[in-house]
Amino acid sequence: QVQLVESGGGLVQAGGSLRLSCAASGSIFSINVMGWYRQAPGKQRKLVATVTSGGSANYVDSVKGRFTISRDNAKNTVYLQMNSLQPEDTAVYFCYADRTVVRYWGQGTQVTVSS
Repeated sequence: QVQLVESGGGLVQAGGSLRLSCAASGSIFSINVMGWYRQAPGKQRKLVATVTSGGSANYVDSVKGRFTISRDNAKNTVYLQMNSLQPEDTAVYFCYADRTVVRYWGQGTQVTVSS
């Protein structure tokens, strides 16, 4: 089993920044891809960004140039630096980790951007 604990969400004004963290523990060996999804009220959960164990990152178009995903393998932690936040970024952000064929999820952290 892998446990994921997110932190760093909160309330911020439009144009502001937040940094989310997701710490993995438990059976963390063989974790390959980690990343972030978000779910706005009444909408489906959508992928935001991913990073491989080697550091290769990918982003959904709507966050390119504003969000940066990074990973510290020594700390088993993935980060999401979010800049130039907009009200449409408001959502619950979920961290995930893929270990072999199993995907593990964090509990989610709320990000609210006021206009």
